[in-house]
Amino acid sequence: MNWETVILEANKKRDSNDIKVVKSETEWKQILAPEVYQVTRKKGTERPFSSLMCSSFEPGKYECVCCGTILFDAEVKFDSGTGWPSFTKPVDDSAIVYIQDNSFGHQRVEVCCSACDSHLGHVFPDGPKPTRLRYCINALSLKKVTDK
Repeated sequence: MNWETVILEANKKRDSNDIKVVKSETEWKQILAPEVYQVTRKKGTERPFSSLMCSSFEPGKYECVCCGTILFDAEVKFDSGTGWPSFTKPVDDSAIVYIQDNSFGHQRVEVCCSACDSHLGHVFPDGPKPTRLRYCINALSLKKVTDK
């Protein structure tokens, strides 16, 4: 995946039938902590540097906190200095969906879990080699697992 491919993917029309894990807003509110619900279901953003996950680089995988889909591997995690966990690529291209985000007066690309449509964060074209991508992810949207 490169930035040009990310933009192409973000411009594709998404079908709501592509979402595999579907719950009502009431169900999500019942199973998620309020701050997790705000970030993952309402497209919120946690405060930068609010999670110890930013400085943790132990081996393992990161899954979607809402549905358990494996999203990122610690092998591609890096310290971006931004205050959010950052990765150079998802564990699989099909784990993430890309959505144009024109909020706050500028163009960005939102990344969501492909299984449950959970808001994860954004991707930017300023990461390290080899992808030059920076997946800037809310720690509240992730759960670290070591056995998957």
